[in-house]
Amino acid sequence: MQQTSKNSAVGRVLIIAGSDSGGGAGIQADIKTVTALGGFAASAITALTAQNTNGVHGIFEVPPAFVSQQIDVVLDDIGADAIKTGMLHRTDVLDAVIASLERSGPGIPLVVDPVMVAKGGASLLDEDTRSVVRQRLIPRAAVLTPNIPEAEILAEMTIADEEAMAAAGRKLLAMGPKAVLMKGGHLDQSNSDQVVDLLLTSDGVKRFTSTRIDSRHTHGTGCTLASALACGLAQGMAVEAAVERARGYVLEAILTAPGLGSGHGPLNHGHTVAR
Repeated sequence: MQQTSKNSAVGRVLIIAGSDSGGGAGIQADIKTVTALGGFAASAITALTAQNTNGVHGIFEVPPAFVSQQIDVVLDDIGADAIKTGMLHRTDVLDAVIASLERSGPGIPLVVDPVMVAKGGASLLDEDTRSVVRQRLIPRAAVLTPNIPEAEILAEMTIADEEAMAAAGRKLLAMGPKAVLMKGGHLDQSNSDQVVDLLLTSDGVKRFTSTRIDSRHTHGTGCTLASALACGLAQGMAVEAAVERARGYVLEAILTAPGLGSGHGPLNHGHTVAR
């Protein structure tokens, strides 16, 4: 049974995702993001990775039963005002996470970042695992946050422009989440310097735009945005306001990136902290 915290107004976020030893994405990015936005981050780690800005060099799996145990004990004692999932890479891990959410976290807003495609474009999930995501995880989501390649897989359609983004978003919304944030950063907008994201809910479509930033330091942007959004929900913000704040946080984190590594570098998650 989830306990009520005297400090729950801070915004307790349980993050269920993999670890990134390079600190740019995954659990490390998630915890830094929630902390920078004034929330409290707890975690359930689904896998350990040996990675840096040039890629993933090794993976150490966490047994599904231990993933479940992490979720259950955190929710039983500390509780959560929002939950965020990142990469759930195997069907048995998905099954374990969903069972724990049903058992220990009913009614807690869930942000699903459907990590399905590697930076090089390779699919990270087989068809059976994708089916579980579609049928059992997405319907539980308060907000689903796919990028273009992920949305193409989930909606089973090609997305070449903003109109197709909206169409795919409607297909995903029909799967049961309360809201879908379609991230347009991967869209080919060669004749535009704008990035367009679309928030789809039962009330319609809200369009968000920002100036495209030319930077190789974008590792972990998806994790960071989803965790910032989850933190906003945990702190009692409405979805649209939480998206607005999360986008602003990520943009500044890219603009002030520390320039680390020789590949896809990390963001500046700590830019909200007074120096």
